[in-house]
Amino acid sequence: MRVGAFVLAAQFPGQGQGEALHRAVRTAEVGEESGLDSVWLAEHHFVPYGTCPSAVTMAGLLLGRTRRIRVGTAVSVLPNTHPVALGEQAALLHLLSGGRFSLGVGRGGPWVDLEVFGSGLQAYERDFPESLDLLLRWLREPRVSADGERYRFREVPVVPRTDELIEGSGGPEVVVACTSAKSVRLAAERGLPMLLGMHCGDEEKAEMVALWRTYATAAGHTPEEVAGAPHVSAGVAQIADSTAEATETLVKAMPGWLRQGLDAHVTVDGRHRSMRDPVAYTELLCGLHPVGPPRLAADRLAATAERTGITRFALLVEGSGDLVATEENVRRMGAEVLPRLR
Repeated sequence: MRVGAFVLAAQFPGQGQGEALHRAVRTAEVGEESGLDSVWLAEHHFVPYGTCPSAVTMAGLLLGRTRRIRVGTAVSVLPNTHPVALGEQAALLHLLSGGRFSLGVGRGGPWVDLEVFGSGLQAYERDFPESLDLLLRWLREPRVSADGERYRFREVPVVPRTDELIEGSGGPEVVVACTSAKSVRLAAERGLPMLLGMHCGDEEKAEMVALWRTYATAAGHTPEEVAGAPHVSAGVAQIADSTAEATETLVKAMPGWLRQGLDAHVTVDGRHRSMRDPVAYTELLCGLHPVGPPRLAADRLAATAERTGITRFALLVEGSGDLVATEENVRRMGAEVLPRLR
């Protein structure tokens, strides 16, 4: 079982953006010191929900500051960038880190980002499969051309090649954020593992894994590939001496951040969007994930692995909104939870 931190660089009410970014960096550094397997970096634009606008840029910083821990994006929003540009960055991080980089990609949302970056609503609604396939080709082939609906260009050499220096690596791992049957099928047919959101419980995640296996098998992937797909389950972790104490910490801090952060999202076309009740959502997350004493946290992670078959976790550890409390939370994860899982 591999347990990592999910870092949003969340800006809590009353905090500055620099404070949120500093806490994000420290979370990764303390995560490596504490024995966590990985750190996964979120990407958001123009909202305090997350103050990191470039997950690959922050990944580069953290890969340079660490020596062991895997660093991944969760996710890089593919409609906001050219697949070749993202592929070049991913290849560079893969090579320079000795293979410690994972590229998580997702479709994002119908946000104003699409207007600002000039990609348009079609990049979100129609073009994600084409973009994903071009990205994968760039990471796996020596020369690439494109003749699709969105991207067309003459053949060019791939520089740097992902098979340079790290022979047989196959390039950086690519993970796809999945929130619907359509995205599950997209990932499965390409044999790509899924990143499943923290709002999902074990039953829903188990159903999505079963659906992925059905689609992957139908696409011709081997039984070994299907059974061993390294999906990632996102969640929340808060370690305390009691469940009540851990829950109280999150219920005091997270609703203000959620209310401020989620409310700041603006749709590109003015479509209606509903927002979860922040308190109810926080309480839901506390009930689904490892929030409580170390034994309960370990038991919940083990139960999720048993019910879903997922053995990799990306856990939001900054839910207190406080730097010192976040560092303590990560250290307790490493010292008191991980040994129970191993």
